[in-house]
Amino acid sequence: MSKCEQCIIKQFNSLKHLSREELVRVSACKTSKFIKKGEPLFEEGERINGVFCIKDGVCKVSKMSENGRNQIISLIKKGDLIGERSLISDEPSNLTAVALNDMEVCFVPKDEIMRDLEKNPNFTMSVLKDMAKTLKKSDNVIVEMAQKTVKQRLAETLIRLKEKFDVNDDGIINLQLSREDFANIVGTATESAIRLLSDFKKKGLVEFKGKEIKILNTQELEKIAQGF
Repeated sequence: MSKCEQCIIKQFNSLKHLSREELVRVSACKTSKFIKKGEPLFEEGERINGVFCIKDGVCKVSKMSENGRNQIISLIKKGDLIGERSLISDEPSNLTAVALNDMEVCFVPKDEIMRDLEKNPNFTMSVLKDMAKTLKKSDNVIVEMAQKTVKQRLAETLIRLKEKFDVNDDGIINLQLSREDFANIVGTATESAIRLLSDFKKKGLVEFKGKEIKILNTQELEKIAQGF
């Protein structure tokens, strides 16, 4: 089990603002977990009582609507923290996080994180800034859901996936999503997502091999995303 003060992952999140002494304390009380693909990190209504630091892998964060549809709110990747909002609000989680591939995460208990939030203003400010960014993204999603078509949202999603997860040597995005996942990101039925993705493929914008996706024409996707 790696020590927090030696871990490179902390450079990607708010933990970089902790002193060596604080990181040693965090390291002494954290637990490392391996989460298999398809397993939850936590579920809606659960008290998380701590913060997860993603050491490897990706999870989808979603909320179940009243009509039983799962809406994917965000994708959390290596280097991100998750759970701090429930911690600060002292409420059960209103979201579910499920592993999209095998994950390695570190769990830091509530007492330690609250102690650091109270004593280290740089750490506190960084956590608040991250939460503000998340809120801003949520505002944008609400507007997009109301004003953009499913086709526009799907084009936008493909562009964002390429930006966020990059591509391998063959140009394939470094994340595999099911057609249902795509539907749950853009807020539509799975059949509609399949139909639109097939349409994008016919037009030579994307290429599929199972769950692997390669974007062939980013410029055209950007036009579609903007409504042209």
